[in-house]
Amino acid sequence: MRGFEPAFGLMKDAVRTAGESRGFAVARLLTHWGEVAGEEMARKTRPVKIGYGKGGMGATLTLLVKAAEAPMVQMALPVLKERVNSVYGYNAIAHIHLTQTAATGFAEGQAEFTPAPKAPRTPDPAVQAQARETASAVSDPGLRSALEQLAQNILTRPRMKKDA
Repeated sequence: MRGFEPAFGLMKDAVRTAGESRGFAVARLLTHWGEVAGEEMARKTRPVKIGYGKGGMGATLTLLVKAAEAPMVQMALPVLKERVNSVYGYNAIAHIHLTQTAATGFAEGQAEFTPAPKAPRTPDPAVQAQARETASAVSDPGLRSALEQLAQNILTRPRMKKDA
C-alpha cells in the first residue's frame, strides 16, 4: 500500500486469531457490535465468547451485562438472537447467556460500557460574546477558536461556594 494503511488492516489478523480462539468465527460480531445489536443494546452489553456444545447444534453466545440492565436485556434476547444470527446468515446461535457484572470491579477492563450520549447544550449568547471578546486579540483562527471554547467552558462551569 502507498501512504498510511488503515489501523484495522494492521491488526486484522490478530483480531481474527483472538476472536476465533474465543469462538467468534465472524469477527464482525466483535468489531461492529453496535451495528449488530443496535446502539441501545450495545451500550448495555458486551460479547465475551461463543461456546459450541458437543452435539454441534447451535452455539451459545455469552454476553456481559450490568446487573441493573439484565432484566431489560433478558426481555430483548429473542430480537438480539435474530440480529446476531443475521450476521452469520443462518441460525448459528441457539442460546444467549447473560453474565451479570458491575461496570467496575472484578471485570474491569473487560466490561467498558458506553454511557448514553448527552444532549448537546446550546451556550448562552452572552457567554459566547464574552468568550469571543476574550479571544479576539489572537490572530490565528484555530487558536482563537480553541481559546473561545476554553473561555466558554470556564465561564459556564459551576462555581464552588466559599465558606465564610
